[in-house]
Amino acid sequence: MGIFSEYLDNPEIAGNFQNLVAERKKQLKRIADIRDRDVLAFVADINKAGFPGAQQIAMGHHDLLPITDQLANLTGDKLDLIVETPGGLGDVAEEIMQICRHKYREIAIIVLGWVKSAGTIMAMGADEILMGPSSALGPIDAQLSWQGKQFSADALLQGMEKIKDEVVKTGVLNKAYIPILQGISPGELQSAQNALDFGKDLVTKWLVAYKFKNWTVHSSSGEAVTDDEKKARAKEVADKLCDHQRWLSHGRSIRIPDLEEMKLQITDYSKNPLLSDAIARYYALVQMIFFTNIYKVYETVGSQIMKGLAPPLPPPLQLQQLQRVTAGMHGSATFGLQCHKCGTVSQIQANFEPNQPLQPGHLPYPANNRFKCPRCGVEHDLIDTRRQLEAQSKRTVLC
Repeated sequence: MGIFSEYLDNPEIAGNFQNLVAERKKQLKRIADIRDRDVLAFVADINKAGFPGAQQIAMGHHDLLPITDQLANLTGDKLDLIVETPGGLGDVAEEIMQICRHKYREIAIIVLGWVKSAGTIMAMGADEILMGPSSALGPIDAQLSWQGKQFSADALLQGMEKIKDEVVKTGVLNKAYIPILQGISPGELQSAQNALDFGKDLVTKWLVAYKFKNWTVHSSSGEAVTDDEKKARAKEVADKLCDHQRWLSHGRSIRIPDLEEMKLQITDYSKNPLLSDAIARYYALVQMIFFTNIYKVYETVGSQIMKGLAPPLPPPLQLQQLQRVTAGMHGSATFGLQCHKCGTVSQIQANFEPNQPLQPGHLPYPANNRFKCPRCGVEHDLIDTRRQLEAQSKRTVLC
């Protein structure tokens, strides 16, 4: 049985938010113990990117305070940064690594699943990159917004070059290009070029300073490696990672063989069975947390910050009085559940403390997490609802 299935089939884990958190922390500690260093997880639910209110899933300035806060709980001099992110702002990737570098003399990045775009920039700033067979980085492809659409800065510049070449060759500007050219200013073209240069320059600098710092001898000849050779190799890697024509898609996956082909040394954690098991279990457990309205987790072995969407997902559940529950003022929460078959709305009460009186017109939360509609008898699975309640209240629903 797969690890994900194992946890999903375990009611003590899948049906109890606090147990789910405890098991996740256990696996995070295993990683820390095996690697003998501090660990900080910075994980986003890339599957919620399209939901309303989920703009902060991408890496942004809003991530700096939670990361700084969690780092304050750690005391070592080596850090494993466990990451999954769809990307975001390149300058924020730079700031995150600078914050970590201020505290740690050595940093490794463990790629859980996808670490894309600005996340790839972060990875290139580590001393060590750990990946498994299913881990993937992405092209460093700066994205621009124009007329409500998002597109590649490199693709824009390449398109402009093609128009220029065509005009030089034919001496005529195709009228179809006029609306495009009217909508793009020289400043926007310069911004696109600046965004591309930023990623390339930063990756080149970081590779020389950190990833290649121990590369002193050529493996083929045994000759000493010069600083100029390190810079040339770093620039070659940066150019390849930023080459939109090579990858074609912003979402393209760059895996271990692709990186090794660029002559980057990657640590394949799957070759360490204990570490691979701990990482796989942590990844499965954090994905189960994302079954709730939570979309981002920042955590160490002993602390955590989680961000969630409002209103809770999925509809049509309408949770009520959660602000009171979160404040710890009441021992129960109520919510309305609309039957998907007959449309009947039932009011359900979930208790966090024993001996809570049932409010008038409400039905008790079912012990098996399956609620039967009193009108038509259709069963509704409330596992996700329970996880949402427990995540927001940080308390256990009693059945």
